[in-house]
Amino acid sequence: ATREESRGAHMPEDFPNGDDTNWLKHTLAYGTSGGLQLRYKPVVLTRFEPKERKY
Repeated sequence: ATREESRGAHMPEDFPNGDDTNWLKHTLAYGTSGGLQLRYKPVVLTRFEPKERKY
C-alpha cells in the first residue's frame, strides 16, 4: 500500500530492490469505519542479520 520497494516474493517491476533502512518493520493493517489504517511495529532481530537478497 505504501511501500516503494520489493520484499520477498513481492517484487514489483518498478521497485526491484529492497529498502531495509526505511522498511525493516512489520506493517499492521486495520479495517476501521474510516477505511484502512496502517501502523508499523519494529522488527526485533535475534538470530539473523538482514543481507542482500537475490532472486
